[in-house]
Amino acid sequence: MTQAPRRTPLYQSHIDAGAKMVEFAGWSMPIHYGSQLKEHEVVRADAGMFDVSHMVVIDITGADARDWLRSLLANDVAKLGFVGKALYSGMLNEQGGVIDDLIVYLAETGYRMVVNAGTREKDIAWLKKTSEGRDVTLTVRDDLAMLAVQGPNAIDKVCAVKPDWAEQIRGLKVFQGLPFGEWFVARTGYTGEDGLEIMVPAAEAPAFFTALIGAGVTPTGLGARDTLRLEAGMNLYGHDMDESISPLEAGMGWTVAWEPAERDFIGRKALEAQKVAGVAMKQVGLVMESRGVLREGMRVVVDGIGEGVITSGTFSPTLKLSIAIARVPKATADVAAVDLRGTLTLVRVVKLPFVRNGKKVYE
Repeated sequence: MTQAPRRTPLYQSHIDAGAKMVEFAGWSMPIHYGSQLKEHEVVRADAGMFDVSHMVVIDITGADARDWLRSLLANDVAKLGFVGKALYSGMLNEQGGVIDDLIVYLAETGYRMVVNAGTREKDIAWLKKTSEGRDVTLTVRDDLAMLAVQGPNAIDKVCAVKPDWAEQIRGLKVFQGLPFGEWFVARTGYTGEDGLEIMVPAAEAPAFFTALIGAGVTPTGLGARDTLRLEAGMNLYGHDMDESISPLEAGMGWTVAWEPAERDFIGRKALEAQKVAGVAMKQVGLVMESRGVLREGMRVVVDGIGEGVITSGTFSPTLKLSIAIARVPKATADVAAVDLRGTLTLVRVVKLPFVRNGKKVYE
């Protein structure tokens, strides 16, 4: 018997707002509310909100929490200098492959980690296994909902709904958060726009969703979330990286904290060996100015060098052409070809991202 998809605390809010619901990572989630394209455009120009309550929030406490996280993650939580500061990291296996990518915040009583919905069971099992025998307590916060409010007017519109918090919210720098009682507001996101990710007690989420609509924030589905993150050159777990791909091959080299050299995190030896041998593949952006749409899984041919693969591809609503994230041979320069139904079609190779703050940024 197949299990019915789980529902976030905002399920009825989505239905009331006219959402088309789909199953995603075991959850019933809105794909759009009528027009994926309009939702994409409103985030680039104004403010949209996504229900991201399916993501997993885990609070980490205990005397050994810091040392354990320093051995668990490729990035170093010792960099977190004050409560609310955020860090993006890969969590690796011994072979240097990415078990998941995540954000971890320094909290008042320890740490708060946010991991992907699709890797929930695997991640929790790995966290339990690696923390065995240590003074570490893991608390999965299924009592919280999470809303991402994104776009150039996102912060203003949240402040209109929460005027008592406005001064503190406006004072947040990127990749910083603040607790407001049981709520937590962070200046983070997955769209290439300014905005906030807000954790809220589940029972209070529907009223907050309604208030945001009243302030002019547009409900936005998973469809637009994917085109927005791809324009922003942001990885999607299970597509642009996974347990067989190291962060050095997936554009995540900047998230590996090599110093101090004595910090021995899981996967470090494998990454060091890969560095010494030379990383064979790299992550790039592809832009196709002719007709057609670049899709995940398409073959990328680099003349005289070798082949790669598209890991994410779409038509870009902002740029009005097809874009992709691809893994290609290290020696790839500024041109390649993509196998479109048996025809090799030229594409430009560019440095990610494609779009930031609503504007084209690649050369």
